[in-house]
Amino acid sequence: MREISISTERRTQLLDITTQVEEALNGVDGAAAALVYVPHTTAGVTINEDIDPMLSNDLEAAMEKIVEDGWAWKHDDADGPNAPSHMRASLMSSEVLVPLQEGKLALGRYQGIFFCEFDGPRERKVYVTALR
Repeated sequence: MREISISTERRTQLLDITTQVEEALNGVDGAAAALVYVPHTTAGVTINEDIDPMLSNDLEAAMEKIVEDGWAWKHDDADGPNAPSHMRASLMSSEVLVPLQEGKLALGRYQGIFFCEFDGPRERKVYVTALR
């Protein structure tokens, strides 16, 4: 398992981490797939288009509209009242599985892997494991 460190700058932010995942897999031979896992309850990971950077902004805005901060949320713990962040992360996934072809991510032409921050800014981790 390899670890990627991520620093986010906004409360809701999608970051293209495809290059970091590829670098984490560098030197892995004979693996069939890569598991990309986010060990946080207010963050996630997804695969989506990486050609137009405005799409990330659109997805960020959509998540904030779909799960609004102003609801009568009850959750409040050491991190504060961040129930909307937990709900947004639940709509994403905590992991993606990507097949490998000759040691490289077998993503579609326009696909990238995105880290999804919903409770930033924070320092985060992503784990990348090559599966044989």
